[in-house]
Amino acid sequence: MLEVAWLLVVAAVATAVVWNGSTWLEEAANDLAAAYGVPAVVQGAVIAAVGSSTPELASVLLATLRHGEFELGIGAIVGSAVFNLLVIPGLAVLVGGRMDTNRDLVYKEALFYMLAVAALLLTFSLAVIYYPTNGIPLEGTVTRPLALFPLALYALYLFTQYLDATDRGLEPVDVPRRRTWLRFGLGLVLIVAGVEGLVVSAIGLGEAFATPAFLWGMIVVAAGTSVPDAFVSIVAARRGRSSVSLANVLGSNVFDLLVAIPAGVLVAGSLAVSFAHVVPMMAFLILATVVFFAIVRTDMLLSRREAWTLLALYGVFVAWLVLESVGATNVVPT
Repeated sequence: MLEVAWLLVVAAVATAVVWNGSTWLEEAANDLAAAYGVPAVVQGAVIAAVGSSTPELASVLLATLRHGEFELGIGAIVGSAVFNLLVIPGLAVLVGGRMDTNRDLVYKEALFYMLAVAALLLTFSLAVIYYPTNGIPLEGTVTRPLALFPLALYALYLFTQYLDATDRGLEPVDVPRRRTWLRFGLGLVLIVAGVEGLVVSAIGLGEAFATPAFLWGMIVVAAGTSVPDAFVSIVAARRGRSSVSLANVLGSNVFDLLVAIPAGVLVAGSLAVSFAHVVPMMAFLILATVVFFAIVRTDMLLSRREAWTLLALYGVFVAWLVLESVGATNVVPT
């Protein structure tokens, strides 16, 4: 128990480090968006989203290259995506009141995000079908050519955002760009350092409870790396900029699914993935996606009652992972 307590302390300290880095990053992202005259939706979906998603990218790279735990990185990404969809909008509404949505978010950002979920699941399916691991059922190898498929889809996403920026650009504001980029970079350094602590604590908890590390990655690493997304979105919501808040949530998830996971494959060359582990994780992500889309489309707003619904569903998600970790359920084979 002392070891578990120490690992939880490490996770808490690492989360605090990530939080401080996210503060610098969020301020720099806002200044950079103003300096380049970027529209609000594009600011949330690309600049703030990519910056605040750096912890997820770091979690995949560190888990894969330093610790040989690619599925821990996948678990962190899926858990973070669920956290982003259910917790961040829920907290943003409870802190800032009801949150209005619009058709740009619902019919472009949300639908493209759904396409990202399908594309990643298809990539894993192709790995199992065409590059199966000998002697291990439902396991395959994600190769570099397969990893290029989701990356190509993200390039299309950036192209659509570029068109929006061109069509609806704002007048640039005079900002000291070099100093702002430096602050942005220092924030990312703090975030990466904090993520390493989260990954180490997740692996340690997996060993302590004799359960797969990726289950803890879906809770510990996912929640810790989602702090920047939560910070950016909640601050934007409190300032009455709900479009930035929700666009950051969806843009972050698109980046995580289409860039962060393939990045680990590109760096390592090829990585094994178990369909028996991936499918339950992705199934809950799809459920969360359907609930989120239905709620944001209804009357084009998020109410306090709907916010509690999202938070309650995340509670179900955490309860399921805890039951899996203690062996009470076996949906995800150990």
